[in-house]
Amino acid sequence: MTDIIHTNAAPEAVGAYSQATTNGELVFTAGQIPLTPEGDLLEDAPIAEQTEQALDNLLAVLAEAGAEPEDVLKTTVFLGDIDDFEEMNEVYADYFDRAPPARSAVQAGALPKGVGVEIEAVASVE
Repeated sequence: MTDIIHTNAAPEAVGAYSQATTNGELVFTAGQIPLTPEGDLLEDAPIAEQTEQALDNLLAVLAEAGAEPEDVLKTTVFLGDIDDFEEMNEVYADYFDRAPPARSAVQAGALPKGVGVEIEAVASVE
């Protein structure tokens, strides 16, 4: 059985998808972009600020599902430009400073709404 996760502390889905789904053991988030819960898109902000907003959104969705950063098993980071990796990584490391999860980071051909970063996660919940 799949349950839908939704929180007003993260932006509404911008398409036909859920913020996250869970089977009660694992939570799968949708990719989170630098869009504030109020609908402000930060596509022109420095990648550090974009990464902060994307991670704030991600953690808000995970919290709604009952997961904390330590419960994250895997993340995938999509970058509009792989040259932004180091700046993204500095911010990312602050959010996952204890037992960082497995991670993939790739340059994507294009990201939604012209943003520079999108981050998704898989987490364990009880």
